[in-house]
Amino acid sequence: MSICTLIAADTLEGGIISEVNDRLAAVGCVPGAVRWLSDGKAVDIAFDGSIGSARAALRVLEDRCDIVVQSEHNRRKMLLVSDMDSTMITVECIDELADFAGIKPQIAAITERAMAGELDFAEALKARVALLAGLDENMIAQCLRERVRPMPGAEILVRTMTGWGAHAVLVSGGFTSFTGPVAELLGFTEVHANVLEIKGGCLTGGLKGDIVDAPVKRAVLHSAAASQGIPLDAAIAVGDGANDLPMIAAAVAGDGLGIGYHPRPQLAKAANFSVRHNDLTALLFAQGVAPNEWLR
Repeated sequence: MSICTLIAADTLEGGIISEVNDRLAAVGCVPGAVRWLSDGKAVDIAFDGSIGSARAALRVLEDRCDIVVQSEHNRRKMLLVSDMDSTMITVECIDELADFAGIKPQIAAITERAMAGELDFAEALKARVALLAGLDENMIAQCLRERVRPMPGAEILVRTMTGWGAHAVLVSGGFTSFTGPVAELLGFTEVHANVLEIKGGCLTGGLKGDIVDAPVKRAVLHSAAASQGIPLDAAIAVGDGANDLPMIAAAVAGDGLGIGYHPRPQLAKAANFSVRHNDLTALLFAQGVAPNEWLR
């Protein structure tokens, strides 16, 4: 049995369930039971048939609500591997640090091109960090205090998943100065990120150690699954930019959920579920978890 879940930003449009049933039937999928996860907000529609055909048939409705189509098997996931910037938090930390240095527009433009896949991530990161040379390290704490906020739904998502025993991994092309506090706040138990080099109380414009880039993110997904003994079909990988694409594609290839969170177009093509209308609690609805089961 397979499941199609519709998740509205506010309230599902009248008649949309009938429209979904008709579209499923038109491609040889037999609609079954309907179960509301949240009245008017999120609903499961069971069906028999090709998941790929169902996804293609329902794609036209994605401008009206978020839609995830998946097997009922291993629906409640045991591994969450997530990007941080613009996914678990609302900002890009390097852009906010750049604001303290008075060069936010210059760095933010490079960030956007890197996230869109127009630039090599590692080279773009090194170029941006170099522009921060001389910034007082105390600006990191100020940035954390004044700018870094959890993405809506982030705390509920991580707390609820770890509450049933899932392993939560934060893997970021950003910096340990931010991932540590964010991981502690949200409840991630494993963290991977880049290390800013600091000497004499100031950023040097360099990084220490290997860069956490797109291939490393994919490797972290595989290593976390292997170390925890969790198959990839019981994993979620979520991110928003091009540097998350290999990680997302690996989750999809393993029959897990590769999720684009308000994704750039390149990432949306690789994902098997894109959240465009909702916050991160959509990932709980996707797993069949109703709000009365969320840990707040």
